[in-house]
Amino acid sequence: MKKLTILFLLLLLALSVILGGCTGAGQTTGEDNLAVTGNAPPTGTPILGGEIVVGIAQDLGSSFDPHQMAAAGTAGLREVLFNVFEGLVRPTPDGELIPAVAESFSVDGAVYTFTLREGVRFHNGELVTVEDIVYSIARSADAEHVSTFVSAFSVITRIEAIDDRTVEIEIEAPDNAFLALLTIAIIPAGYDDQSHNPIGTGPFQFVSHTPQDSLILQRFDEYWGKPAYLEQVTFRIFGSGDAMAMALSAGAVDIAGQLTSDMVRQMPDDYYYLAGPMNLVQALWLNNLVPPLDDVRVRQALAYAIDVEEIIALLYDGEGFPIGSSMPPSFSRYFHDGLIGTYATNRDRARDLLEQAGFPDGFDLTITVPGNQTPHVLTAEILVEQLRTVGITATIDLVEWAWWLSEVNSGRNFQTTITGIAARDITARSFMERWVSDNSRNFINFYSPEYDAIFEQAQHTTDEAEQVRLYRELQEIVTQEAGSVFLQDLVNFVGINGRLAGWQFYSIYVMDLATVYFVE
Repeated sequence: MKKLTILFLLLLLALSVILGGCTGAGQTTGEDNLAVTGNAPPTGTPILGGEIVVGIAQDLGSSFDPHQMAAAGTAGLREVLFNVFEGLVRPTPDGELIPAVAESFSVDGAVYTFTLREGVRFHNGELVTVEDIVYSIARSADAEHVSTFVSAFSVITRIEAIDDRTVEIEIEAPDNAFLALLTIAIIPAGYDDQSHNPIGTGPFQFVSHTPQDSLILQRFDEYWGKPAYLEQVTFRIFGSGDAMAMALSAGAVDIAGQLTSDMVRQMPDDYYYLAGPMNLVQALWLNNLVPPLDDVRVRQALAYAIDVEEIIALLYDGEGFPIGSSMPPSFSRYFHDGLIGTYATNRDRARDLLEQAGFPDGFDLTITVPGNQTPHVLTAEILVEQLRTVGITATIDLVEWAWWLSEVNSGRNFQTTITGIAARDITARSFMERWVSDNSRNFINFYSPEYDAIFEQAQHTTDEAEQVRLYRELQEIVTQEAGSVFLQDLVNFVGINGRLAGWQFYSIYVMDLATVYFVE
């Protein structure tokens, strides 16, 4: 892939027509609907039926087991399979939790009681039973199934079917974040082929998957709730964001997200776009154990050298949501907006810190970036130019997505990298627990005994205001230590066929196609 220079990006910006009607999408909250900008969707009577193609710029891996989707890099898979699987509860677009497979629930301290909804069927036609509920939760807590939820579910002390419609789950102590974990998929007891032929209860059912090419879902006509409008959805897999954007510009896909503003300008005339927050944290992630990044002064110098506003202006016409720490604005109750600007661009300060750390002439830096993630590749291009102003010579290493997952995310074999980290669930804890020293997802090797202690304290309080205070304190620690250079919650430009309506943004990283329809 050819590298874009700042000059070329500026030229693109100068020659492009500014997006009409595109204003800041604003910060989102857990209580309010997401602010959305863009062109107006079509109006008219929804049509039942039809098929669409949705573009995605990363392969979905080889396993569709819903209890193994929490690792970094599986956000694309979770966003697709949101349509296939449901939990006892499910999130709404504005971040609330409502009953799903469960008809109702109650919480009494540390005991959660769920009443099973009658008539819910799996995609194989079988009715969901309380045995399936107990099996699904127990499986998620069982390390033998290599579930990524084992740690989160370690607080469960009892799972019991009280009668043929009631299940009780008891945990060690009251926890105001536990309910969100029960969005985890309910699957048939004893079914052992979820990896290749997933079966859930959602509005769409799995049809087929061709690696590195496509995944096909079909409307599930026996769905317990409001059925999907579309008959079939094909997710077309592209090797890069550029390839996906070219397909969109040719009208070969009906919906594509995570576009840059320039990609939006290249859409067909009969398409429109919507813009909302992507609900993830984009950062220049720093491996805190690799010299010279093991020196906090070097990490802080990098932060002072980088101009986040320039990145947002060049790539997103000023759209975007600057952040100062490891949580996106959509978690507004916990989001520490006071940290924005902690490292306001100050290149003199950056040079001073580098000199104090023993690098008066700068040093060489490698930025490893998944080549299929165009927004991150273009961000890296800008960072190369910005870091050069303080004497740091940065080189971009474009890698395959599978290599990034194996070597960077799992192997921690990198110096710096750029990608977006999404929430594992709708809890703020999912962002905070990642940086606990011994957490398996702490791929930047952040180490702070103070952080670990405060995080532990936050897990043992049932006072929400106190937990908010502690989570904001955790963000302050990560920022003060410059654990990484936090950039933005990227704006998510979604290009949509002008005959389609019903797209919704969620406060987490998912794609709900049950509400999308053709207009008559």
